[in-house]
Amino acid sequence: MGAMTGSGTPAPTSARPRVSSRIGSITESATLAVDAKAKAKKAAGEDVVGFGAGEPDFPTPAPVVAAAERACADPSNHRYTPAGGMPTLKTAIVAKTARDSGYEVTAAQVLVTNGGKQAVYSAFATLLDPGDEVLLPAPYWTTYPEAVKLAGGVPVDVVTTEDQGYRVTVEQLEAARTERTKVLLWCSPSNPTGAVASPAEVEAVGRWALEHGIWVVADEIYEHLVYGDAEHVSMPVVVPELADTCVVVNGVAKTYAMTGWRVGWMLGPVDVIKAATNLQSHATSNVNNVAQAAAIEALTGDLSAVAEMRAAFDRRRQTMVRMLNQIPGITCPVPEGAFYAYPSVKGVLGKSLRGRTPTSSVELAELILDEVGVAVVPGEAFGTPGYFRLSYALGDEDLEKGVSRLAALLAEAQ
Repeated sequence: MGAMTGSGTPAPTSARPRVSSRIGSITESATLAVDAKAKAKKAAGEDVVGFGAGEPDFPTPAPVVAAAERACADPSNHRYTPAGGMPTLKTAIVAKTARDSGYEVTAAQVLVTNGGKQAVYSAFATLLDPGDEVLLPAPYWTTYPEAVKLAGGVPVDVVTTEDQGYRVTVEQLEAARTERTKVLLWCSPSNPTGAVASPAEVEAVGRWALEHGIWVVADEIYEHLVYGDAEHVSMPVVVPELADTCVVVNGVAKTYAMTGWRVGWMLGPVDVIKAATNLQSHATSNVNNVAQAAAIEALTGDLSAVAEMRAAFDRRRQTMVRMLNQIPGITCPVPEGAFYAYPSVKGVLGKSLRGRTPTSSVELAELILDEVGVAVVPGEAFGTPGYFRLSYALGDEDLEKGVSRLAALLAEAQ
């Protein structure tokens, strides 16, 4: 029944917001929005090259698909399983974590989630009280600040630039720290920049967090995608004392080309994982059983498919950066990990281009999609206007075609 007015009659429902302020304040995922717009144009018959979505263009490895097919026929998978994840998958995650990063955990420290994105939200929801601050080195993945706000926290941007290789320093973090700081979000290799912190930098940041009693939520989803001399290290491995105040999030999406399967996980102290599992028991219950069976196959198999993908990404990375840096007004550092380039387009903004004068990377991205059918994500989505994120997780031919179109268009800028 509606609320009553002073005259005793129900207040019109139109006087109250239809959507809660908490949910209404959340912005749509910019990366998914760009990808959706590009796919809609393709569906309408337009020739579009999409650099927006962060997903490998490779199929999920055949043994993983076969494991899912077998799981479909097993009646035990037609029923509920434990909300926190199948015990066999938890065991596989424990073994995989020890194998790949040297981090030793137990099954009680594992929560299987509906993709890495749910793991990120669950970590913040479990750790934050209203008003707690989270330090977000920027550029950051577009979901991080929204997940923080959903959990009642306050995101605090710590902006890095191409001049420092997009790697945050302890001095920057210390300058941003307040008495309300509770969590540092750490992502290396980084989405959107591809920056990879050195082992010494990871240790320095970890010891700073330990010294000040700050929790670390470490997103390791791109751990296997590093190139050249870059090395991924897990923060609680190089700073073991941090393990009691650290949550690691990961998943099968990027490593095994399984973005659509939606299997991720949280690793952390037993009490935090128990609390997050309680939350999940009410929010979603168990992750899809067939997808969990597929994840077990992925994690217990070899990494040969990963090596093949990494070699292709490395080749595309070098091609994209070379081509971007040949475009006047664009500068692009060489990414050391993940599968993104993050060039500055500040040198193009404010110039006339086909009758329009874009003054922001949002406007420039819209113009590029409209004029030459190339979809990129503007830097506003990642906390740093004046940049683009381009994924090089697409075929070599499309990559070269898309960047060539971009170059030809921007050459007209005056």
